[in-house]
Amino acid sequence: MLNPQRIDQIVSGRGLSRRAFVTTTVGGAVGLALLPGIAVAQDAKARPGSRPTEQPLAFVNIAKDGTTTILCNRMDMGQGIETGLAMICAEELDADWSQVRTGFGDQKGEYVDPLFGIHLTGGSNSVKNSYQQYRELGARAKAMLVAAAAQSWGMPASSLKAENGVISGGGRSAGYGEFFDAAMKLPVPEAVTLKDPKSFRRIGQPTTLTVAKAKSTGTQAYGMDVQLPGMVVAVIQRPPVFNGKVAKLDSSEALKVKGVKAVLPVTLDRGGQGVAVVASGYWAAKKGRDALKIAWDLAGTPKPDTAALTAQYLALARTPGTPAPKPELQADASAWSKAPKKIVADFVFPYLNHAQMEPLACTVDLKADRCDFYYASQMPGIDAMNLAKAVGLKPEQVQIHVLMAGGGFGRRATPATEWPREAAAVAVALAQAGQPMPVKVIWSREDDMKAGYYRPMTVHRAEIGFDAAGKVVGWQHRIVSQSILKGSPLEGFGYQKGVDGTSIEGMREPYELPMNLSVHHPDVNVPVLWWRSVGSTHTAYVMETLVDEIAFATQQDPVAYRMKLMEGNAKAERHRQALQAAVDKSGYGKRKLKAGQAWGVALHESFESVVAYVVVASLKGKGKDRRPVLEEVHAGVHCNLCVNPRAVETQVQGAAIMALGTTMPTHRITFKDGVVEQGNFQDVAMPRMPDAPKVMTVSIVPSNDPPKGMGEPGLPALAPALANAVARLTGQRQRELPFRFA
Repeated sequence: MLNPQRIDQIVSGRGLSRRAFVTTTVGGAVGLALLPGIAVAQDAKARPGSRPTEQPLAFVNIAKDGTTTILCNRMDMGQGIETGLAMICAEELDADWSQVRTGFGDQKGEYVDPLFGIHLTGGSNSVKNSYQQYRELGARAKAMLVAAAAQSWGMPASSLKAENGVISGGGRSAGYGEFFDAAMKLPVPEAVTLKDPKSFRRIGQPTTLTVAKAKSTGTQAYGMDVQLPGMVVAVIQRPPVFNGKVAKLDSSEALKVKGVKAVLPVTLDRGGQGVAVVASGYWAAKKGRDALKIAWDLAGTPKPDTAALTAQYLALARTPGTPAPKPELQADASAWSKAPKKIVADFVFPYLNHAQMEPLACTVDLKADRCDFYYASQMPGIDAMNLAKAVGLKPEQVQIHVLMAGGGFGRRATPATEWPREAAAVAVALAQAGQPMPVKVIWSREDDMKAGYYRPMTVHRAEIGFDAAGKVVGWQHRIVSQSILKGSPLEGFGYQKGVDGTSIEGMREPYELPMNLSVHHPDVNVPVLWWRSVGSTHTAYVMETLVDEIAFATQQDPVAYRMKLMEGNAKAERHRQALQAAVDKSGYGKRKLKAGQAWGVALHESFESVVAYVVVASLKGKGKDRRPVLEEVHAGVHCNLCVNPRAVETQVQGAAIMALGTTMPTHRITFKDGVVEQGNFQDVAMPRMPDAPKVMTVSIVPSNDPPKGMGEPGLPALAPALANAVARLTGQRQRELPFRFA
């Protein structure tokens, strides 16, 4: 049964917000171990309706007044899945949407991804993997409510109707809340009949996010808002180079700062050492940290340097690497050098910081027999196991309170539980120092930019041969990039035959070209992590600018050329439809642009959804100071069944703006002698309101096929579309991000 907790008072310190509870289920298993590869949590032999993820009581709560709370088995960081999954469940439950509220599950077994078997928010899998699950949850809950009403009224269940939160029949009616407690004591049905999609009333309707009002009024509670009685705040001074150690510490001046309570050495995520300053509030902790005098031991610590790494990567890209473990990527490409037309191109992509709007924060309440963690976790099951070890407790003694996140883009999903584990280290150090108390550890923007995880720096080298008709006869390709998965708990999931699958995703697709692909994964003392759309952030750019360049070199329309390349490829039908939707909406080929403007086109599939862009761009400035202006953006989207068109539209818009940022000067992370050179947004260009396009449309291709994800697919194709427009304006192909003009 549900055990409601009124956590919002704890989180915000402002009384209850609209999200009334986060649940913990009695007797739920913690985590489900992450085995080599991905453990499948759902026993295929289990009776339908008996699996933890099929239990309505773990996901649905209906109060006497009809207020219906539906829990999300993920973490929401702005992608709208809290609302999307609730819509799916409410559709089959036939709930009154005006009374639906939402919240989050935790690290218990009920809330694992039903296909992967682990707790995971990522890979745009939330709606895709839980669509059937949440439909069945709603249908099972509805069947149980009807059965309870039938028992209460002494009537056959077949004579009753459940609709819009009300059960009626035989001249009687009552709200769902009247029967919920009794219903949840009944057996969960093995089989339920789901609706024909033609009868959907909620799924497919543009729906405002359930948290929209709270977010727009500043009342939404985030991890940064947690307030516990007696809580202190800590910040950590980290070494200037990753894995550095403390050689000498003088904390005397820091301890003189008003409000500072303790200065404690702590072990950091990657084996380095840091110093935590604990104080009554953030400002006192920061001032105390500023007063620390630390001599760092960096002897033997590798000191990455961007200029040197770039030269090293470019040299590696000219040598054969490990073959990509896909037959379609091992074609004979030797004919490229004998073709009448050739392209030889090197591409350079920088390290990138996630730069989510809400900096990281984790609150730890450590007691002798229990530890509560309050933060936005993308992998609470894995985190619970790592954190239990960190605080010396059993996994079942650890409780993760999953909170709304103010952005994430992958930063909140570290397989090693990096930043919450560092917060746990501070709590343990306090307890060992005889000062046990709840502590919130905060990363400032500068902390995360200088000492976080990054999208890997990546280099591509393409050697392509083609004829006058644009037929590619050979494509030799090499990628140099650190592996995200190697050495992590997820290595068995996507690291195969020496190649990290995240680094090559999207290569060659959707074009059946004779490509031969190999990869180098150098080891560098820079922590790397997935970044929104992962490998597609660079593979889409390379593929779509090169295909566009071939079209231009052979005097072919870029849309027509792409359509021709996809002819006869049944797997590319969704690509063609998405591209056509963008073309039709934009007026491409049917209207003349203003002088100084040009079209740009690109499309890409990531996480099983396709997004195509047709953009209009112009230039401002002169010479090296030239900058592109994104005038119009028209997106065509194929994500199969669209659960919430409004959420898809906003995700594509946000992803496009984020992708625009990657093209802007200084949008990168660079290293000099092992030290990150950037510190805050003044050092890393970010799109601002004047940079947004004047026109932005999103056209969704209709489909009744099971839905795919949309949190990430809107990002990859925007930058190459803009680059292709810029190439038509300048005659210069942009071979690196951010853009650089001669």
